[in-house]
Amino acid sequence: MEPEHYPRLYLYRRIVQAKLFIDRHYAENIDLEQIADEAYFSRFHFSRLFKNAYGKTPHHYLTKVRMDNAKQLLTQGIPVAEVSFTIGFDSSTSFATLFKKHFGVSPSGYQARQLKKLTSFAANPLHAVPNCFAETCGWK
Repeated sequence: MEPEHYPRLYLYRRIVQAKLFIDRHYAENIDLEQIADEAYFSRFHFSRLFKNAYGKTPHHYLTKVRMDNAKQLLTQGIPVAEVSFTIGFDSSTSFATLFKKHFGVSPSGYQARQLKKLTSFAANPLHAVPNCFAETCGWK
């Protein structure tokens, strides 16, 4: 590796370290200061570098990680209030508002839809197979 790439690689590793910190601690009450400290940057410098590397601010990335985990938990049938506290929200109302803003449906509506889909797939597993694949295998 060329010597001029070392600083860039070093900075990138620190940004990745902070991203992994978010991935591990998303359910805790973490803030930008703690995340930036993990990468040994000031908040402002870190935010700029993180956005350049990942295309979103640390706050937006944290929210995305929380929402993705919420979808998984809701699909498992865990109650909405429990999901909101599990992923790091202090209020189930603020969680529900943010969830609806991101996905266009309330958490309970999403959960009902997912559970209905799982029940349908359990009753008829071929519904989960794309038609083009089923036709190729002679299943239709």
